[in-house]
Amino acid sequence: MDCGLLGEHLSHSYSPLIHRELGDYSYQLFALAPHELEAFLRLGQFRGLNVTIPYKKAVMPYCKELSPTARAMGCVNTLLRMEDGSLYGDNTDAVGFARLLDSLESFGKGQKALILGTGGAAGTAKAVIESRGGEAVLISRRGENHYANIYDHSDATLLVNATPVGMYPHNGECLVELSRLPRLRGVLDLIYNPCRTKLLMEAEKRQIPCSNGLPMLVYQAHRAAELFTGQSIPGERCERILCKLSREMENLILIGMPGSGKTRVGRLLAQRLGRPFADADRELEERIGDIPSFLLRWGEETFRLEETAVLRDLGRRSGWVIATGGGAVTREENYPLLHQNGRIIRLERQLASLPTEGRPLSRGRSLEELFAQRDPLYRSFADLTVENNSTVESTVEKIMERIR
Repeated sequence: MDCGLLGEHLSHSYSPLIHRELGDYSYQLFALAPHELEAFLRLGQFRGLNVTIPYKKAVMPYCKELSPTARAMGCVNTLLRMEDGSLYGDNTDAVGFARLLDSLESFGKGQKALILGTGGAAGTAKAVIESRGGEAVLISRRGENHYANIYDHSDATLLVNATPVGMYPHNGECLVELSRLPRLRGVLDLIYNPCRTKLLMEAEKRQIPCSNGLPMLVYQAHRAAELFTGQSIPGERCERILCKLSREMENLILIGMPGSGKTRVGRLLAQRLGRPFADADRELEERIGDIPSFLLRWGEETFRLEETAVLRDLGRRSGWVIATGGGAVTREENYPLLHQNGRIIRLERQLASLPTEGRPLSRGRSLEELFAQRDPLYRSFADLTVENNSTVESTVEKIMERIR
C-alpha cells in the first residue's frame, strides 16, 4: 500500500519518520509543482496521502466526498483513494490541534485566542477553539483585525502562530510583542523547525506555557495512519515518536572554559550517536583565517561579532553535535542562536587541568579571573553540566546517560 505526503517543497519533512513508527506501509514524499497536481490526483497510484502547503484547499475540488470536519475547516490534509477510484477528503489537523491545545490546560470557554494567519492551519485552529466555546480572532495583514491593531485585543489569553514567520531558514523573525499582550496564559507556534522560534523563546522568558507544532504533527499523523490502515493504533506510540523526534532534531551544544575538552568530547559524542559534528572555532578559522592574527589586527570585539555569525549558521542546523569556543557565552545574542534548536551542555573541568598554550584569549589574565568572569555566564546558558575530569570516554557516557 503506497501512502505519502503531497506538497510543493518537502525536503525537510519529518513525516516519513513518523509514519514508519505508526504502521507497516510505505510512505513517500510527492513534491509537485502546481501544474502537476491535477494529473497526479486523477491518475496517481496511492492509497492515502497527507496534504501540506500549498495544496490543502487546492485538492478539495477533486474530492467526490468530504468528511464533516474537512467541510467545516474548509481544507483537506488527508486523502483516501476509494475502491471506485474516487477521492475522499478528511482533515486530521483538527485532531492534532485539539491535542496540542489540551497540553496547555489553561484555555477554556469564554476566553479569547488570537490566531496569526488566515490559511488552512489558522482555519483549523479557529474551528477547534470555537467548538470549545472560545472566541477566535484571525489576525492578517489586511482586514478588520491586522498587525497594526492587534494590541487592541490585550485581553487575549492564547496566542497561536499559524504563519510561516520564524520558520527555517528565516529563524529569528517574529510578528508580535508579547509584552503588549499581558493576559496571555498560553502560546502555540505551529512551526517545529526550529524547535524554539523567537516567539516561543520569548514566551519561555516570560514563563508563559508554550509549545511548538511538533505534537500537532504527530497527533494528526496518528489519526491519518488509522484512516490509511483502517485499524486502531495505540496512542502511546505518539509519545514514543515525540521523544524520539525531539532527541533526533535537537542539537547537542558543548560550552565551557577554554581547554575543557569540548572538541574531543564533541567528536566522540557525535561518533557514538551517529551524528555530524561541527567545531565552531574551526568554522570560524575558515571564515576569518588564523585567529591570533585576526585578533592582533582587528581586536576581540570584531572577533566576537564574527563568532556570532558562525553560531547563527550552526544554530539553524538540526541533529548536530556542536563544540563552541570558550567565549561563546560572552555575548547575550548567542544564547537564542544556540537555544533555538539545542540542548546546551556545559563541560566543567578543574582549573589546574586547563591548558592555555595556543589559546590567545586565555593569555594576559589568570584562569581564576577568566573563570570568575565567565562562570555565571556558563551557568545561565547551560541546560545541564557534566564534569570532564576523567577520560573522554567516561564524559561521553555521562552525557549520553543524562540526555536519555
